Formats: sequence, structure tokens, C-alpha cells
Amino acid sequence: MRKRARAAVARSAAGDRSLAVLVGGLLLVAGTLVALLSYGVFGAGRSARPLLDPLIIEALRAQALAARLVAIGAGLALAVLGVVWAARSVRPEPRPDLHLTGLPDTRIVIDSTAAADAIGHQAAALPGVGRARARLVGPEQRPALRITLWLADDADVRAVLAALEREVLAQARESLELDALPVAVRLELDAVTPPPRVA
Repeated sequence: MRKRARAAVARSAAGDRSLAVLVGGLLLVAGTLVALLSYGVFGAGRSARPLLDPLIIEALRAQALAARLVAIGAGLALAVLGVVWAARSVRPEPRPDLHLTGLPDTRIVIDSTAAADAIGHQAAALPGVGRARARLVGPEQRPALRITLWLADDADVRAVLAALEREVLAQARESLELDALPVAVRLELDAVTPPPRVA
């Protein structure tokens, strides 16, 4: 349950971190091997020779056009992978539509924005809450809810959170047919308009 609840708090960056660690590890190993080679760890004669074997260099010279095409193709592939990785990292977080079980020949789909707006309106009606905003995030199979509450100055935070769970979240889980709905609640102090100053 703790892993599911993390989806409500923030977008997961586990995939990006794993890929960055893998690429960084490969580059570190390659750099270490080149440094050891240059310091003569693999033999003094080997450190004085070119990094590539002379037979490989001769083969590349004999097939210069093919070697250039392979190098260009590898460079383009790395550039495309980098752009895809960057685009995947900055893409908007998915907003899942919810599918309810209806009649056997009926499919009921609730729009993510509509469900989040309904939850936000219910939360805004709670005592002590000035306004509220909700957002559904994550995959369709395991949606999560992020809700921001702007509280009045005299609001009892514990009572507001208890009412939110009892009157809003429990009803949302039931009406949306969700066994579990991880929720992250952010509390803000509602801006209070200062009284006019009399000169």
C-alpha cells in the first residue's frame, strides 16, 4: 500500500533514474579502462600503442564509406534516443479516465477532469475549507488523487481531514468503484483580504 500511495505524492522517476545510472555506470567503466590503459596497467607496450588495433584501423581505412555510414547511423540513433528520453521525461502526467461496470452491453466512462472537479467541489463545501482543487493521476488500472485544500484561518485541520476522508474520499471510492484510491492532500492557507484602513 505504501508503494501505491507514493503515486499520489509525486510522479515516479524510477525509470529515468535507472537509465541514468546505467548510462553513467557504462561511461564510468569505459573511462576507468581507458585511464588504466594509459597508465600502463595492461603493459607498458600496450599503453604506447593506439587504442584501436592496427588491423581494425586498416579495415576501417579499406571500408571508409561503410565506416562513416555506421558512425553517422550510430550518432543519429543516439541523438534520437536522447530526444525520446527527454520528451518522455517532460511529457505531461497521464490523467486516467475511469471505466465503471454497467450492464453487460454498456460501458460507462467517467472523464478524469469531471471526476476530479466533482471531488474538488465536494471538498470545497467542507467546513473550514475556502476552496479546493483535485486531480486524478496515474494509470487507468491504479489511479491516484492529488487534492489541494485552501483552509480558512480558524479551520481545525484535524477535523477538516477527518471530514474529507469520511464525506468525500469514501464516497469517491464507492461511486468510482475503486477498492483503493491513494490520496495526497496538500494544505494551504487561504488568502485573506485585509480590512480597509481608515485614514
